[in-house]
Amino acid sequence: MRSIPLYITLLLCFFSFSEVAAQKSKKLRGKDQLAIITSDYGEIVLLLSDKTPEHKKNFLKLAQEGFYNGTTFHRVLKGFMIQGGDPNTRSDGDSTRIGIGNPGYTINSEFTDELVHDYGAVGAARQNDEINPSKSSSGSQFYIVEAKEGAHHLDGSYTVFGRVIKGMDVVEKIADLEIDDDGEPLNRYEINIKVVKQKKKDIAKTFDLDNF
Repeated sequence: MRSIPLYITLLLCFFSFSEVAAQKSKKLRGKDQLAIITSDYGEIVLLLSDKTPEHKKNFLKLAQEGFYNGTTFHRVLKGFMIQGGDPNTRSDGDSTRIGIGNPGYTINSEFTDELVHDYGAVGAARQNDEINPSKSSSGSQFYIVEAKEGAHHLDGSYTVFGRVIKGMDVVEKIADLEIDDDGEPLNRYEINIKVVKQKKKDIAKTFDLDNF
């Protein structure tokens, strides 16, 4: 069998590389929205994934409406994760029902092999399987994985819909807070979440968007 001439091989490689470069360039066009959590401890910047469109759309909508403003990270488990997004944690909320607050709806799960519970992953909290066999996500509660080795026992059971691209040092500070037996910080503090637009090519300078 004849071998393929070297120049043809090089030509095929060139076109293959050019196609990949063109696809990557197209992917980095335009802008994306970042969710920025602000607190007394600093800022945590979240990038939400297009692979989980319903979770992304919902989180950004709630943030833009101010739903998260005045809430807290009500469940802090050092070496695992920090959890927030419960409207009952506001100063005028029902303190007897912290942990079960929501906007009145759930979101269908959006599991994907590319998004797993690595360090810094943002996932959607939910009720347990006995109550919620469909594994639907809470309409507002979310968590950030603080475990350095990740929390991969949750893969395929809880929807990962984003990543922290800046501010894991702030997550670590929050994870170090003193807590009660339920994991709630002893001292109350509030967070706010704002949404900002940023060029995708600028985001790509600090985060690999290839599988996101």
